[in-house]
Amino acid sequence: MIKQQRYVRETAHPKRRTIPLAFGVTIIFCLLILRLWYLQILYVDEYRALSENNRLRFLPVAASRGALMDRNGTVIVRNRPSFSLALIPQEITDVEAMLDRLASLLGLDRAELEERWQKTRGRARYYPVVVATNITRDQVEIVEENRLRLAGVEISMKPVREYNFKQSAAHLLGYIGEVSEKELDSEAYLDYNPGDYVGKNGIEKAWEAELHGEDGGRQLEVDSRGRVLRVLNESQPTVGNSLVLTIDQRLQQAAERAFGSHAGAAVVMDVTNGEILAFVSSPTFDPALFAGKIPTDIWEKYLNDKRHPLQNKALSGQYPPGSTFKMITALAGLEAGVINESTTVHCDGTYEMGSGKFRCWSRAGHGSVNLRRSLKESCDVYYYHLGERLGIDRLAAMCRRFGLGETMGIGLPGEKKGLIPTTEWKLKRFGRRWVPGDTPPAAIGQGYVLMTPIQMVSMVATIANEGTVFRPRLVKQLVDADGKVLKEFVPEILGRVGASVANFKKVKQGLYAVVNDAGGTGAAARVSDLKVAGKTGTSQVVKLREDRKRRMAYEYQDHALFTAFAPYDKPEVAVAVVVEHGGGGGAVAAPIAGQILRAWSDLKKPPQRSASPLEEEIDIQPQSGIASPVDAGAVSTEKEPSE
Repeated sequence: MIKQQRYVRETAHPKRRTIPLAFGVTIIFCLLILRLWYLQILYVDEYRALSENNRLRFLPVAASRGALMDRNGTVIVRNRPSFSLALIPQEITDVEAMLDRLASLLGLDRAELEERWQKTRGRARYYPVVVATNITRDQVEIVEENRLRLAGVEISMKPVREYNFKQSAAHLLGYIGEVSEKELDSEAYLDYNPGDYVGKNGIEKAWEAELHGEDGGRQLEVDSRGRVLRVLNESQPTVGNSLVLTIDQRLQQAAERAFGSHAGAAVVMDVTNGEILAFVSSPTFDPALFAGKIPTDIWEKYLNDKRHPLQNKALSGQYPPGSTFKMITALAGLEAGVINESTTVHCDGTYEMGSGKFRCWSRAGHGSVNLRRSLKESCDVYYYHLGERLGIDRLAAMCRRFGLGETMGIGLPGEKKGLIPTTEWKLKRFGRRWVPGDTPPAAIGQGYVLMTPIQMVSMVATIANEGTVFRPRLVKQLVDADGKVLKEFVPEILGRVGASVANFKKVKQGLYAVVNDAGGTGAAARVSDLKVAGKTGTSQVVKLREDRKRRMAYEYQDHALFTAFAPYDKPEVAVAVVVEHGGGGGAVAAPIAGQILRAWSDLKKPPQRSASPLEEEIDIQPQSGIASPVDAGAVSTEKEPSE
């Protein structure tokens, strides 16, 4: 009995230890079964793809951007090859060591490499991560020489922009740069990858969708060392579409030469359809620098320049239009019946309203002034009177008919609206009522009134064509890589002023006198064999006492303005020039406009026909005493070549 009890105790003890062990083994086995189900059934497609990617590599092939051409087919912007350094995440076991090695071998900034690498976290591990762009050919050779030490490192070629005319029209054309993290997260850039180049400003940004094209790529089979075994799949990139712009590059360069070292803007427009023929914002910048990392000294120079070279002044520069605005005030007065061409005002140099006193630019005054003379000599007192009789709201209503106070919709980023004040605007903006003393400065384009150069050229173009407000246009055609026209852009009318033709002609006669009559303030804009009509303007930046003007710093000097159209009899072209802190419009801005119009006129003339080789040979014959067929019967008076 005792033996039997001892046997039961001895056999029960191992059983008690076996049960928990069996239970644990069962749980582990179940977990393994669940894991196998998870891997081989639930996520089989994902892990199959990952398995394939262990031996496959995808290399993107960037598409070339479309070219930018001027209206004559001259290529302004094209592409050139650029080399980039990329890492394949799945083939690099120690990223930190690899970044150290690359920085040491190629002389690259280690922190910048790290920053680029971190930005791409979360993307497919088989997709190349661009860590350096625009590397030199010497750096490419170093990578190839050290290929065995740089497993997972690839050199890719991407096209970047080449600007055939360097800094010309930089604000219009814009520039490209690497796509940012913020852009990659937006819906517009879903098909882009880190390291891709995109338009950042100007035409490049506004027309990114058409210019970019569609990237291609190659799927490669590689061995454990990253060596290519074969190409499994390949898709060719699609070149982006090209744009034919409205500008004439010859006129563009002539306008830039005329502007010289001044700061400001100049815009030339076709008055018959709104096409922009030249677009100058000065000072300019080098757009090619933005495709890579801009040298620190150049970037600081751009930022610290008081003349703001990175600002597109033709679109976002807002200036008091000064006396160029008087053409609007004059037309508003004629349309309201407040004045006619014979209405006179006596100018003694000042205009008093209540306790306020407003001065004319001519301290001695102009005497008795009618409409034509008020424009020709830019009499301020005439327009102080007219502004008071019109009132600000009637003046603003005429401005709205010209499309002023709103963006013109030119299609570039950064366009500003300017400002046309009203009684309602002042009350809403400042909480104060419009007072009579606010109107005289507004009537001469000062006070609260602000306009952009693109609005100024539209204003004078609308005067020239007698009432049609065209939307300014920069693109004539969209063409594909084979030169086939995909879309032709036609003129778009924003509105019509609705003023009488007779009143337009009265204003235009005054503008003609500005340039061509004795005593006109715009005489410096005269062009031989071309009838020019225009209006000078000088706008104050700050209100200072006369005795302090000589001591004013650059940024407090007056702006110089001039707007014009030509030919007077049958207008074709309009120009607006704003010289920041340039002084007098007649002395500074008018000559620039004259040079631009001279260049425009010369470009319209048919080119001189060059003599053929046969004709050149015949021209030499008279020098030998033999009459040419043209001069047969005449006696040559030319000296011998030896003399």
